[in-house]
Amino acid sequence: MTAATLSEAGEALKRVFGYDGFRDGQAEIVGAVLAGEDVFAVMPTGSGKSLCFQLPAVLGNALTVVVSPLIALMRDQVQQMRLLGIAAATLNSSNDGREADEAWRLLEEGRLRLLYVSPERLANPAFAGRLKAASVGRLAIDEAHCISQWGHDFRPEYRGLAGLRETLGDVPVIALTATADAATRRDIVAQLFPKPPRTIIHSFDRPNLDLCFAAKDRPRRQIGDFLDAHRGECGIVYTASRANAERLAGYLAAAGHRALPYHAGLDQSVRSANQDAFLGEDGVVIAATIAFGMGINKPDVRFVVHADMPASVEAYYQEIGRAGRDGLPAATLTLYGLEDMALRRRQLAEKELSAEQRFIEQRRLTAMVDLCELSLCRRRALLAYFGEEAAPCGHCDLCRGGLSRYDATIDAQKVLSAVFRTGQRFGASHIAAVLAGEANDTVRRLGHDAIKTFGVGRDRSKRAWQATVRQLFAAGALAEASLEHGGFRLTEEGDAILRGKKQIELRVVAEPTKEKRERDRRSEVSAAPLDAEASALFETLRALRLDIARHEKIAAYMVFADRTLIEFARRRPATPAEMKAIHGVGENKLARYGEAFLRAIAAAVAGRSPSPHAGEGRGEGPAPASQPG
Repeated sequence: MTAATLSEAGEALKRVFGYDGFRDGQAEIVGAVLAGEDVFAVMPTGSGKSLCFQLPAVLGNALTVVVSPLIALMRDQVQQMRLLGIAAATLNSSNDGREADEAWRLLEEGRLRLLYVSPERLANPAFAGRLKAASVGRLAIDEAHCISQWGHDFRPEYRGLAGLRETLGDVPVIALTATADAATRRDIVAQLFPKPPRTIIHSFDRPNLDLCFAAKDRPRRQIGDFLDAHRGECGIVYTASRANAERLAGYLAAAGHRALPYHAGLDQSVRSANQDAFLGEDGVVIAATIAFGMGINKPDVRFVVHADMPASVEAYYQEIGRAGRDGLPAATLTLYGLEDMALRRRQLAEKELSAEQRFIEQRRLTAMVDLCELSLCRRRALLAYFGEEAAPCGHCDLCRGGLSRYDATIDAQKVLSAVFRTGQRFGASHIAAVLAGEANDTVRRLGHDAIKTFGVGRDRSKRAWQATVRQLFAAGALAEASLEHGGFRLTEEGDAILRGKKQIELRVVAEPTKEKRERDRRSEVSAAPLDAEASALFETLRALRLDIARHEKIAAYMVFADRTLIEFARRRPATPAEMKAIHGVGENKLARYGEAFLRAIAAAVAGRSPSPHAGEGRGEGPAPASQPG
């Protein structure tokens, strides 16, 4: 790629997108794409993957066909491109006849630069043949891990993409993903490219994400305490079940949050309305199953909570990656428990898999459990899973809290003896009650208050013994006694520990005090990036942004992202030139929205409320978002 082309790309980056420079890895990928090379790019969520095919489409005169797995994502990106003055459209099952006709007309006239389509639509030979006649210049495959049987979100319809490039005239291909381990990366390359592409693997590190895990201990209270530090912010709470998504949404709404549920069992109109509220408004918390979020392009999600342990490290990484896409600090919290680990193992046991697939899935589940039960830096372990070395980060929950390990062989033997002596069929609560000497009705009825191990752990709480059971299960010393009824039995590993043939270390787990939880909450709240005056201006600008977004029927962040509004509040631009110098302000957005925001900022500086008609005059800018190009 020549210096002149790099210069042109940089100028378009600022002129169209409002960005002063490329993020790490983007320039190399854009350069390879512009040079006509096949490219396979692995970049973390929030690092700007989409720009790597959007910017070349702006600079070139040929059509880029973008394969995307979700209709919501396609429509979202098309809206954003049109607001930037880029001719874009989508063809999918949600198009009405007028939209489809308009897209084909623009396509046949050679006016489109980006066309978003689903893999299912491309599988239709007639559709693919019609695209070929439109002289496609490039094929971009987003969420490319969906093509791999080793990926965490395999979609069979993606397999048909392997022959599509030839159908379209052997066009160059760029494939992008945020989550792919070594086996998945090899499979993607083998499936999509006839010869090795330029492979660019960017760091998986997301330093703006705060990583925090906690064993379940009254999980609704834990989530409520966490969200108290994020009132008025936008976030996602993931759950493993539809019922829990609705329960949590109700609980959070009762606690004063703008909380809504999302899962596949909801009526389509309710589900769509809740997603639109999350995408379009500020301060919405969505309680959802993992059906929600793939491809969500909302930049100002400030937190992601997992109410249940994710199925794999890949799934965890992709889901937390939906927070902090604007590069600003964002928080994560993952809760986990014995029931989560047992559920995931049962789900794996019930799958029909080849021996090789089962080995890989078991390895992935083990890695997720290990990430939960770590005693050293989370970020370092997360990056190591993806083959990347890193020093301790210093600011994940483990780096901050300094958890340590101890020789837990005697404690483990007490647990394993209690499991053995009660018949290897009871769960953690019962075993912990026996060890703590709690003679409840069930313990007395079964005669377990008379066994040798009853009360041998009175020096520790029942909750502490349950944590030890969980760690022994995670370490493979205990296994489920029955897929139907649960409970625990000893494994060979557990038997060796019980007989003194093997030692084991476990984490020192201190029970959090009320004072510590309150101190942590205050610490998070005090990390606000703006002083009181700037914060007030930021809220004024957010209100203006929401008014404009509702008027134009677009998501609020499509007007300007939080990061841009924060810079407005900090720097208080007074002229279009000063505003254009701020991140995220390109020519189209400056012309479309600049005057309204400049008036609001000037009014705040002068100490008066902005005019209630501050948003008027928006129609004097570029064509409305509903008009392609």
